Amino acid sequence: MSNNIRDVFGSEVFNDYVMKKKLDQDTYEELHKTIDSGKPLDSNIANKVAAAMKDWAIEHGATHYTHWFQPLTGVTAEKHDSFLSGSDGGSPILEFKGKELIKGESDASSFPSGGLRATFEARGYTAWDPTSYAFIKNETLYIPTAFCSYSGEALDTKTPLLRSMEAVSRSACRILKLFGNQTKRVISTCGPEQEYFLIDRDMYARRKDLIYTGRTLYGAKPPKGQELEDHYYGMLKTRVQDFMRDIDIELWRVGVMAKTEHNEVAPSQHELAPIFTTANIASDHNQLTMELLRRVAHRHGFKCLMHEKPFEGINGSGKHDNWSLSTAEGVNLFEPGSTPEDNAQFLLFLCAVIKGVNEYQDLLRISVASAGNDHRLGANEAPPAIISMFLGDELDEILNSIIKRERYLGYKKTDMETGVNVLPHFLRDTTDRNRTSPFAFTGNKFEFRSPGSSQSIAVPTTMINTIVADVLDEFYEELSEAENLSEAIPELIRRTIIENKDIIFNGDGYSKEWLEEAERRGLHNLATTPDALPHLLDEKNVELFERQGVYSRAELESRYVINLENYCKMIRIESLTMIEMAKKDILPAVSTYVRKMAEAVSCARSIADVECGFEVDMIRNLTALSTNMYKKMRSLEELTQSCPENDNQKLAEYYKDTIIPAMQKLRLVADEIETLVGEKYWPYPTYGKMLFAV
Repeated sequence: MSNNIRDVFGSEVFNDYVMKKKLDQDTYEELHKTIDSGKPLDSNIANKVAAAMKDWAIEHGATHYTHWFQPLTGVTAEKHDSFLSGSDGGSPILEFKGKELIKGESDASSFPSGGLRATFEARGYTAWDPTSYAFIKNETLYIPTAFCSYSGEALDTKTPLLRSMEAVSRSACRILKLFGNQTKRVISTCGPEQEYFLIDRDMYARRKDLIYTGRTLYGAKPPKGQELEDHYYGMLKTRVQDFMRDIDIELWRVGVMAKTEHNEVAPSQHELAPIFTTANIASDHNQLTMELLRRVAHRHGFKCLMHEKPFEGINGSGKHDNWSLSTAEGVNLFEPGSTPEDNAQFLLFLCAVIKGVNEYQDLLRISVASAGNDHRLGANEAPPAIISMFLGDELDEILNSIIKRERYLGYKKTDMETGVNVLPHFLRDTTDRNRTSPFAFTGNKFEFRSPGSSQSIAVPTTMINTIVADVLDEFYEELSEAENLSEAIPELIRRTIIENKDIIFNGDGYSKEWLEEAERRGLHNLATTPDALPHLLDEKNVELFERQGVYSRAELESRYVINLENYCKMIRIESLTMIEMAKKDILPAVSTYVRKMAEAVSCARSIADVECGFEVDMIRNLTALSTNMYKKMRSLEELTQSCPENDNQKLAEYYKDTIIPAMQKLRLVADEIETLVGEKYWPYPTYGKMLFAV
């Protein structure tokens, strides 16, 4: 197959171009009414779409179809059915009807529900999302769908995201009408940057911790890490470049607009970023991206790691959720224009985000809470757990002038001086970038930098959409009653800035001073997942989601339970894995090495009267360290067996306060031992080999 991007892109997607060719005009227009305005799809139209989709898929070699959904497991799910419905005289009958396209049934009993249904209530439904194109992968037609219980509660991440998109569209359109803009739809858009590690697959297969938990639970720091800063944007190694070319082709085929790829800061770490698209499609595409990264990596002899902190002592991996709002006509509502100080519409929408982030900072923190991300947030490589906003110098000055009721005189743009005449001259941006800010305005969008590498962007995007929708509703209620809009809007903007300015911070988010300042400002510091999750059920948050129709109280309670259980299960798996590795691999390896040393001493002294200082010191040191490690392992084992029962919140806090510190103590001893044991005796590939062997 050609690798020409014109031939490849979207070649496996039942997109608008294909629909125009495969559907008659009336069917195409009716389908677009569903896609564009949410009009219910008539069963006759559904049958025609399903037949065309089936014929197209078979032409492209597909034999099966699947409803592809995103349950609350953090990964996607699929059940494959063939197009075969019988035979006639030995010839196959291939069918795919509208009812099979629109709705599927799935046994929901084994998916997390957090108490939304009893174990015996197994029926679940998948419902076609016509706004996200179907595609072909591995000879199967994939149909993006929502997933709900028999009683209608959302059991997935897509359904609340779609609800939040409708909420923010409804709220934004009402505000825009006050400015004379009659757009019928406002679209939330995303562009998630995906970070990941590539290590040799054979080395991965020899690490129990990576296999069971996705991160290394033991590992001494190698002589070189990322301190030379030579990997970031560095030259791509041939093997990695081949992988990246291959992943581009695979992503382009299924319509993912893969755009940017480069080496990240840590050795063996990389990033892939797509072009912006509609939020629910961006979420689907990011799930596809993660799956294809793993699949293509395997083909190239790699293992793709997406844990937030796979290696201690070097940067972990995040996923920056770049978010914005645009009208159906393609106008970005966060485009400041050349004179943002006079752009009341822009300033009002900006204030909606500022107020929303300030009032619901806990929800943004909760949306990225996980056992893996707890290792990363605030570790001088990612934003701190404290949510704040960065706006930049120019916007900061504009907002200050509004507060003071002073005329903004303009932020002077200057030429970028390089000192080299031959280089092109250009205007310097009016603000720098702040990599320590969790929620930064970056020109015409907001970059939420806290999500972890392995998580779906659906949840944080749902949170952002919902809080902004709610604030816009508040604004509309106030402004719709104003006698003079031209006076009411500036006053609303000014008051909102004054009341919410504490959330704005343009400084160093890593500094100790910021921790103290944030506390003085009254900002939340929810350092860990057990600290953050209970706030999901705060009454103000429950009321917000019910008011906007995004989550019911029962759906929020289920997510609290599921996320808390997942945290506890993950830490328990890590603890048990550490114990097994220590007991079955590391301590026996140390014993073997010490025995070899002792044999060497005995042999040498049988021949000559020698000190054998190195060997004797190693025997003493390793014997003492292995004894200490054994005690730490036994302590962790006992603590893991003594967990509280019947209260997941107490259990999570026990894991956080007791098990994780015990794991850290065990690791410290084991990592010191690793630096002393001969390389060929150590049972696992070291950091140096894994990070620099590619």
